[in-house]
Amino acid sequence: MIPDLDLVTVEWAKSSYSEGNGGACIEFSPALTQAHGIVPVRDSKNPAGPALTFPASGWTSFVSAVKGGEFSAR
Repeated sequence: MIPDLDLVTVEWAKSSYSEGNGGACIEFSPALTQAHGIVPVRDSKNPAGPALTFPASGWTSFVSAVKGGEFSAR
C-alpha cells in the first residue's frame, strides 16, 4: 500500500471507449500508474465516489483478457 495516496487531487483520464454522452465510462490516473505502478479506476459519473486501485500488472492482464474475449457479455 502507498501511504498518503491522494485520489482527490490526482488528474484523471477517461477511457478511450467512453461514450461522448456521459454514459458508462471509467476513468484512470496515468500519473499514479507511472509514478507508483498502480492503476486507480473510478466511475466517471460519480467522481466523488470510491476508486479502486490495482497493481499495474494485474490491470494489464485484465485489459488483455477483456480484449481477448475471455469474459462473456451477459
